[in-house]
Amino acid sequence: MDAEHLSARLAGVASLVPAGARLADIGSDHAYLPAALVLQGKINYAIAGEVVKGPYENAVHEITHQQLTDEIQPRLADGLAAITPEDKIDTVVIAGMGGSLIASILEKGRDKLVGVKRLILQPNVGEKQVRQWLMANRYQITGEKIIEEDDHIYEIILAEPSIVPFYYSQYELEFGPLLLEKKAPVFKKKWQEFCQREENVIAQMQKAQQPPLQKIARLEEKLREIKEVITSDHRYPTN
Repeated sequence: MDAEHLSARLAGVASLVPAGARLADIGSDHAYLPAALVLQGKINYAIAGEVVKGPYENAVHEITHQQLTDEIQPRLADGLAAITPEDKIDTVVIAGMGGSLIASILEKGRDKLVGVKRLILQPNVGEKQVRQWLMANRYQITGEKIIEEDDHIYEIILAEPSIVPFYYSQYELEFGPLLLEKKAPVFKKKWQEFCQREENVIAQMQKAQQPPLQKIARLEEKLREIKEVITSDHRYPTN
């Protein structure tokens, strides 16, 4: 993968960046995403933020190699601290990390989100925590993608600030309000694989000399709910 050949995951993220956006890519690593967008002519200004020196140096190298030093500014900073008011950032991408870390970055840098019109978030795990933060901070989820790449399944969440609060049910927080509407094959595959893993865990627990019966019961109830979501034609289970 490089700036001219994005992975399916990053291409999915890139597809949600609007033309002409002033982008901050937080945790940019090699800066492949902003570099690709500039090379495509989709944007002409971006911040590539990194908190670790090694990935920051990777970003500097890629930006220099692609001759994009006028369009992309690498910043060694913690999370949204990479953004300054002068950047006039309107789109923030945080991709390729856990949901709890993404939520923590957003919470810690809330003052940097003033004027930002679009958040594009791609957690590797912990999607529910990201949606909970968005709901608590008055962001509407306006787009969701689910992508499979190299035996991994990724969810991408697009959110925009709202004057009025939005409420999402526990099912929407867990499964994604827009993903629930479509229930694409890869969505079903993700949760079928989750159920298989949990069934294996339950089977191991049941072999114990003193099986944790309450924990097993909770897991079995959760699996019943997930299977009903997968198989039902309705958005939510009917019970």
